[in-house]
Amino acid sequence: MTLELKNVTLVRDGSTHIYPTELSLVDDQFNILLGTTLAGKTTLMRLMAGLDKPTAGEVWFDGKNVTGQAVQKRNVAMVYQQFINYPNFTVYDNIASPMKLLGKDKKSIDSAIHKVADLLKLTPMLDRMPNELSGGQQQRTALARALVKNAQLVLLDEPLANLDYKLREELRDELPKLFRDTGATVVYATTEPTEALLLGGYSATLYEGSVIQFGPTAEVYRNPVDQRSAGVFSDPPMNTTRLTKKHGQFSLDNGVAWQVPAEADSLADGDYTLGVRPHHLTLAEVAGRTIEIDGEVLLTEISGSESTVHARVGDNTWISLSHGIHPLSIGQKIKLHLDTAQCLLFDQDNRLVWS
Repeated sequence: MTLELKNVTLVRDGSTHIYPTELSLVDDQFNILLGTTLAGKTTLMRLMAGLDKPTAGEVWFDGKNVTGQAVQKRNVAMVYQQFINYPNFTVYDNIASPMKLLGKDKKSIDSAIHKVADLLKLTPMLDRMPNELSGGQQQRTALARALVKNAQLVLLDEPLANLDYKLREELRDELPKLFRDTGATVVYATTEPTEALLLGGYSATLYEGSVIQFGPTAEVYRNPVDQRSAGVFSDPPMNTTRLTKKHGQFSLDNGVAWQVPAEADSLADGDYTLGVRPHHLTLAEVAGRTIEIDGEVLLTEISGSESTVHARVGDNTWISLSHGIHPLSIGQKIKLHLDTAQCLLFDQDNRLVWS
């Protein structure tokens, strides 16, 4: 099925929550809403589901205007980050509830439940009540209920946030396969750029109630239309600073300069904004492509196999993300290596002009 938002807007109490939005989602793919908390992801999903009605614009399913249609009349399944289960039903009956409402026979229900319970590691818990489960197990129960419904529109609002790391990794791999070829339109909201890249499909970047860009996830990541979209797709935050192009050189305010690559020769001389994602500014040199930048350590965060270093670079504070454990001291002088092949350049209007 196809889902289209046509100039959809939502205003409440004089405050705009969703700015005019044109969006056509893709069948048989994950459609990812990527944005920080309060960017508008859940609000947009509620408009898609029919839980809220837009102030202006229309919502279309399969060529039909359903803007005023109640959610009960739409074949929609939704899973929130905060799980919702029927407290007086067993796990089995919680999962079975949408299939029973659809009049499915007992054999079909039982087969579907055991299949999804096996996938979500719920089989040993099917006879338990929700209050006997951990938070992660209750979230998996809510997710299982959505999976067996075979809805035309499946809305997943950060559904893996409460799960442990191992299960989260497994489900990121399994969920796209599970919905493939079902004909359903699947929408998945996340605050994590890495999760969007792992899921693939198509991504919409959201910023303060506006959809900035929509397209194949890898394309949106590599070629953000502007600095806002690039910032949404960077965690830790993207480093930015002024860059000048003149006489075949790029130069920064701190005096660091390098030759303009051939593919950027057509750019007019002048001032631009340089954007560098933290994992393209590292403590280790990449042979043949990096330039050295002097920095002073402000803070080092070590997590697992990565080190995040906050450093003073000239008048700026930059963030570097490197593989390995690097216990650096505050005030220590370091060399940062900027991967010039991964730079993003934005014009005075913050539009991408080179990547």
